[in-house]
Amino acid sequence: MILALAAAAAALVAAMSLAFAIERRGGGSGWIDVTWTFAVGAAAGLALALAPAPADRSWLVGALIGFWSLRLGAQLVERTRRAPVDPRYTKLIEEWGPRAGLRLFLFLQVQAAAGLVLVLCALLAAAAPAPAFSPATLLLTALALAAIAGEALADAQLAACRRAPSPDRICERGLWRLSRHPNYFFEWLFWAAIAALALAPPASAVALLALAAPAMMYALLRYASGVPHLEAHMRRTRGAAFEAYARRTPEFFPRLTRLFDPAG
Repeated sequence: MILALAAAAAALVAAMSLAFAIERRGGGSGWIDVTWTFAVGAAAGLALALAPAPADRSWLVGALIGFWSLRLGAQLVERTRRAPVDPRYTKLIEEWGPRAGLRLFLFLQVQAAAGLVLVLCALLAAAAPAPAFSPATLLLTALALAAIAGEALADAQLAACRRAPSPDRICERGLWRLSRHPNYFFEWLFWAAIAALALAPPASAVALLALAAPAMMYALLRYASGVPHLEAHMRRTRGAAFEAYARRTPEFFPRLTRLFDPAG
């Protein structure tokens, strides 16, 4: 597993260095997230090919990670084609001032390290002793696929809202009635399902390391690169409309009771 992780680390460092070069040459900071998403999928595939794990579980986990990477990556490509510059990175670069180049490079290597945590989770899921077609494995596989589908649905519903005539409209349809960030919730849920695959009985104590992936994703999405930046932008641009939406809609975890409350 050490060789597999080393190969994945090298691939992630190279990919994020490429993303840095693209941004510095004016290609647009939006391509950073695109590069990271595809790089994690590719690095996981490389690691799974090199790791000594049961072939059937390696194929299963590899297919799930590949599906996640291709779906999310394609969605980010479409977004970046429309808006090549990501305002989150623009704000950071302005704050960093003259040392922005070095700070950005190091920041992207931290992202490479975060990707390696996800690769480790995938390796532990593939190495778990539970059979690939055990009830627990099949149930968790279904959960991972449902998370991918849920995130895709949330992205589609948000895109539909953005095509609405009024640019000030708050998206409060479908999944966006249940959570202010359903796409982030399903992203976290996917990695929670992969970690659970590593812990399916009979799991070893080492498999507990897989929990670092969903814990890290929750911290990043909820407290770092996701919710805070987006909600600050919404409060600046939507004002009272967003504040009212925030009061009746939970921030991250969906409130399923709103499914049965048309007025809520």
